Amino acid sequence: MPVLQPIVDLAELLYQKGISDVVVSPGSRSAPLTLAVARHPKLRVRVMADERSAGFVALGMAQQSHKPVVLICTSGSAVYNLSPAVAEAFFQQVPLLLLTADRPHEWLHQQDGQTIDQRNLFGAHVKRWYDLPADYIHPDARWFINRSINEAVSLTTLAPAGPVHINVPLREPFYPTADEALTFEPVRVIDTLPPSLNIPGTTWHDLLAEWDESVRTVIAVGQMPRDPALLDVLGKLSDEFGVPIVGEIISNLPTNDRFITRTDTFLSGITPEQAERLRPDLLITIGNSFLTRNLKTFFRHAAARRHWHIQPSVDRIPDSFQSLTRLIPAKPADFLHQLFTDIDYQRFLQGDDDDGSADFLHQWQKLDWKAAQQVEAVLFQPDAPLTDWLGTRAVLDHLPQGSVLHVANSMPVRYANLCGIPQEQQIRVEANRGVSGIDGCLSTALGAALMTDQLVTLLIGDVAFFYDRNALWSAPIPSNLRIVLLNNDGGHIFRMIDGPDRQPELETYFETPHGYTAKNTAADAHIDYVVCNSVESLLSLLPDFFAPGPTAKLLELSTDKQVNQEQFLLYKKALQKEMAIN
Repeated sequence: MPVLQPIVDLAELLYQKGISDVVVSPGSRSAPLTLAVARHPKLRVRVMADERSAGFVALGMAQQSHKPVVLICTSGSAVYNLSPAVAEAFFQQVPLLLLTADRPHEWLHQQDGQTIDQRNLFGAHVKRWYDLPADYIHPDARWFINRSINEAVSLTTLAPAGPVHINVPLREPFYPTADEALTFEPVRVIDTLPPSLNIPGTTWHDLLAEWDESVRTVIAVGQMPRDPALLDVLGKLSDEFGVPIVGEIISNLPTNDRFITRTDTFLSGITPEQAERLRPDLLITIGNSFLTRNLKTFFRHAAARRHWHIQPSVDRIPDSFQSLTRLIPAKPADFLHQLFTDIDYQRFLQGDDDDGSADFLHQWQKLDWKAAQQVEAVLFQPDAPLTDWLGTRAVLDHLPQGSVLHVANSMPVRYANLCGIPQEQQIRVEANRGVSGIDGCLSTALGAALMTDQLVTLLIGDVAFFYDRNALWSAPIPSNLRIVLLNNDGGHIFRMIDGPDRQPELETYFETPHGYTAKNTAADAHIDYVVCNSVESLLSLLPDFFAPGPTAKLLELSTDKQVNQEQFLLYKKALQKEMAIN
C-alpha cells in the first residue's frame, strides 16, 4: 500500500457516504487531499482561492442541497479564515465537513512556516473535531482513519446538523510521480441510522389536554427552509382552529390573508393593554432565530402561560422568549400534522364547539392588515424618489415565480421583511441569520446558485458587497445569479437605529463612506452590469434583469442615504401616530 493510500481512500469514502460536492482552496500541504478528490470520477470539485469566501460558498451549497459539502484547505492561517462560515453553519445548523491539512505535530513551535495548533481550532462552533494520525503504517491507524471519517460524515447531518472538523497532518512527499496513478480501493462504509423520536402516549395525552385548556394559541415560526408540507399544515391550523401563525421573511412564511408577517410594524411601541389582548395562553415555536426586536420583545414581555418548542434534537434548550415549559423532540411538520389530525378528530367527536379562538385570530389578522396599509402609505408617496426600501419592494414584486431569494444582513433583510413576499410567487428565502454577519452574504448566494437551475437573487447592501468581493474572484460564476446592490455609500443601518444616528461621529466611524461603485468589480468578473437612480429606470430594467441570459447580472441601485433616512423616519412617525390612536 502506498504511504498516502488512506488519504486517497478518504475521497472514495466521502463519495460512498453520499457526498458529491467539494470546495478546495489551493495549497501545497493540502495537495494529497486535493488530488484525491480532484481525481475521483464522481466528486464535483470547485476551486475558491480565498478560504473565507470558500467557506461561505460551501455554506450556500449546503443550504440549497441539504447535504454536507466538504471544504479542503492548507495549513496555518488558511484554516482560521474558514471560521466565520463555520460559526454561521453551526448556528444555522447547516452540514459542512472541514478537511484541514496540517504539519505533523512534532513541528509545532519549531519555527516552521504555516504551522499553528489546529486541533480544536474552531472550539465550540463545530459539533466535533478529529485529529488524524500522520503515520499510517500500523493497521490500527488506517482503521482509526476509516472509522473517524465514517463518524464525522454521519455527524454532520444528525440533528442538529452542523459543521464537523477533521484535521489531517500530512508528511512529504505530497505529490505522486508522473508514472504513479491514484487507485481508489474498496472502503468500509458504516451506516448510521437517525434516532427515532417517539413521544410516549401519556405525554401525548398531556399535550392534547394543554391544547384544550388554552383558548388562545399562537404558533411562531423562526428561520426555516421553505417547506410546502409545513405551510400546508400551518394553514389548516389557522383556518380550522383560529391559531395565529406568526413569522417573518426568514421563516419562509408568505404574505397572504392567513399568516401574520408584519409584526415588526404593528408590535412597535405596543402598550401593555394592547399586548394583553394579543397574549397567548399557549405559544408553540418552531425553527431557529427570529429577526426583529419587536417580535422578540413582545413574546418576552407578554409571556405565554405555556410554551412548547418543537425541534428534532434535545442537545440544547433554546429559550429565547424566557418562557419555555416543554421541549418536544420531533420534526415540526410531522408533529404539527399529527397534532392537527388528533385535535380535528377529537373535535369531531365532541361536536366541534366554537371556543372563541377565531376572535383572537382576527385581532392579529386585523393588525397585520393595518400594518400592510401603513407600509404602503409610506412607500408610495406621490413622486417618491428611489430609496433602498422602495427599490427592495420593486425587486421583490418582480422576482420570478419559484425562484430563490438570498437577503443579506443589515438593512436589506429588514426592508425585505417589511415588504414581504406574496404566496403566489412561491419564493424560497435564505439568509445568514445564524450569526447574522455581513461578511459572506455574496459568497453564500453564489454557492446556492451553483446548486440549482432556479434563478437565485441576492439583495445586498454596499458594505456587505464590497467586503465579500472575492466571491466573484475565482469561482465559476453561474449564469442564474442575480445581484441587486443597494448602494447608499455606507453602513445605512446606523442612520436607522437609535444611538449612532445621534452621534457627531456617525459618518466617519459608523457609516464608513467609501465612494465605490460595482462597475469595475462587475467588469473584472465578466458579469452584466447596469446602474439606476430613479424608480422609473428601475421598473424599466427589472424585466430584462430577471430574464435568462448567458451570464450573471448585477443591478446597482444608487440611492441617497439622507433620503433613505427621511423615508424611514416618516415610517416611524406614522407608527407612533397609529399607536397613539389605538
